[in-house]
Amino acid sequence: MTDYVHARHLSAGGAPPIIETERKRSRSIIDTDALGSVMRGPGLTHDRQRSLEQASVPVLIMCLAQITGDSRWLEDPYLPKRDISIFADPSGGLDPVVQSAVREAMAQVLDELDSGQRVLPPLPDPSTLVKMMSVCLGEKVPPEYAEMAMEEMGYRERGLNWPQAAQAVAESFRVLVIGAGFSGIATGRELKRLGLNVDIVEKLQDLGGVWLENDYPEAGVDTPNHFYSFSFAPNLDWSSNYSKRAEVWAYQKQVFEQSGLAPHTEFGVEVVAMRWSEPDAVWCVTCRDQAGAENERRYHAVITASGNLNIPKLANIQGIDSFPGPAWHSARWRHDVDLRGKRVAVIGTGASAMQFLRTIAGEAAHVTIFQRLAQWARPPQDYHGTTTVESRWLLKHVPYYYAWYRFGLMWRFGDGLLPTVRRDPAWPHTDRAMNSRNDKQRIQLTEYLLGELAGRPDLIEKCLPDYPPYGKRILIDNGWYQTLRRDNVSLITEAVDSIAGSRIMTASGEAHEADVLIFATGFEPARMLASVDIRGRSGVPLAKVWANDDPRAFLGVTVPDYPNLFIISGPNTGLAHGGSVLFVTECQVRYIMAMLQTLAKRGASSLEVRRDVHDHYNQRVDAEHAELVWAHPGMTNWYRNASGRVFSPMPWRLVDYWHMTREVNEADFHFSSEA
Repeated sequence: MTDYVHARHLSAGGAPPIIETERKRSRSIIDTDALGSVMRGPGLTHDRQRSLEQASVPVLIMCLAQITGDSRWLEDPYLPKRDISIFADPSGGLDPVVQSAVREAMAQVLDELDSGQRVLPPLPDPSTLVKMMSVCLGEKVPPEYAEMAMEEMGYRERGLNWPQAAQAVAESFRVLVIGAGFSGIATGRELKRLGLNVDIVEKLQDLGGVWLENDYPEAGVDTPNHFYSFSFAPNLDWSSNYSKRAEVWAYQKQVFEQSGLAPHTEFGVEVVAMRWSEPDAVWCVTCRDQAGAENERRYHAVITASGNLNIPKLANIQGIDSFPGPAWHSARWRHDVDLRGKRVAVIGTGASAMQFLRTIAGEAAHVTIFQRLAQWARPPQDYHGTTTVESRWLLKHVPYYYAWYRFGLMWRFGDGLLPTVRRDPAWPHTDRAMNSRNDKQRIQLTEYLLGELAGRPDLIEKCLPDYPPYGKRILIDNGWYQTLRRDNVSLITEAVDSIAGSRIMTASGEAHEADVLIFATGFEPARMLASVDIRGRSGVPLAKVWANDDPRAFLGVTVPDYPNLFIISGPNTGLAHGGSVLFVTECQVRYIMAMLQTLAKRGASSLEVRRDVHDHYNQRVDAEHAELVWAHPGMTNWYRNASGRVFSPMPWRLVDYWHMTREVNEADFHFSSEA
């Protein structure tokens, strides 16, 4: 059986060579020798049939339409029913007889491909692709998604090519990347591919960023793996639908090594200061090693890829220093502390607590959780599910199956959710939901909560949020509700007033004894880059420009007065309604490369976004957020600062941001020292 993910050059219309190169280099994180022997040895027909039985029928239909070029697969009776649920029905709502016909047709097509009777045709043009996407989803997909989808599905390389005429610039242009997490890896890979001189510095002792630091029990993704991965580096061997930290980190390491970034990377080096030297048009960067020694380096451009979820937020509680036992933030987990027989206090009920609670509750004598605001949590469904031999076989051996499977995830976990968080002026129940669809989500989430906490009205009252779904990040229930029912778990909704020795005191004066204190209080995203003294053209610290927890940037990437400084995961580029942060990272990397390319083409030494362009963009961001759930009155979240401005989430659809970062509008920038 041919591995069609690695064999798309059977036709002249296969995937772009650079994508093929990456895929041929891609090796499984998991040992798949057994998988290969099972699927290629005796019993192939039986094993293939078993795999097809587990396949998504809408995805198979798209594969048949693309492989055969036969338009009948895009017509009745092969039209999947519209399904707006997060997890699509694999049957597509089709009659069982039709489903069987689809599987039989695919089995025949695979036989023809293996025997050489059929070859893969050229990739569909954008208009055909839009029609196919619409049929796959059972709803109309706007044409504006075609080009973006081709990149996400691996049909087209997202990156740029460096202009041959500016090759001399590439050889002398030095770029520093700060951080070796997902963003740093993607940025470094692209700079290296373009032939620029790139250095990567990482303050930690290894790569990974948040996936290295956040190693608390059961830390993992809450976006499906096949979407939470780079478009240029598919992993067909994820062991789970939602992998835990170790496997995500292994994926990062794999991409890092395959991209050849090790010779360009220094670990244990922290950037502490940067100042722009106008006469030389360079950034003078002060770096500090683990021994405390500092040195200055000079770069033509600096790209910060350190993220905004790397400064732990500690609760400001009176008497916190008096606590005699071990105390730590979830992002700095103490694996040396044995929780068995201990009384553990957990302050905070966000994403990390949702993941680690059931583990520590199974170890500790008692766990007391202090909750400031209840969280919406959706059913786990396939959250704990492992991938099967059959599902991995489909991704590897059915042409285009991976592409269409990823497209479905992109749609359901992306822009398909944004309308649910937009305010409907005609909707009367603004306290509970943003619109009727948002209200349906509320009803579904409430029904799930009531079922999990049946017979515990005390917990229902404490756990049922009084704000619209998505007002805070929606979590996946990792046994949270069932853990709250345990005899050794208490949920306290009173505010913590102070700490007096081993006693956690609430506002009413009630004391809760604890031997261990864990803060699950999140991070300080508004303080992004706060650990670096960055001074631009005028010498003003960036921290001063971004004072009062109010960071702003054009497209979240670049700031006036700071030429040739580019930011990954900057202000208003987070995803709170859905999507994959890696999608945004790839968009930003492309845009930064386009800016560097523009510099080279113009023979300029620096570029700086115009202030009026920057300000107008942020006015648009604020106006858009005024209509979205994160600005909903009567609640607080970490997306907003003290003045109420939403500074973290992106208000745009994914496709909007993709178009915004597709090309550089040179009129948006000032260029200096042009040739």
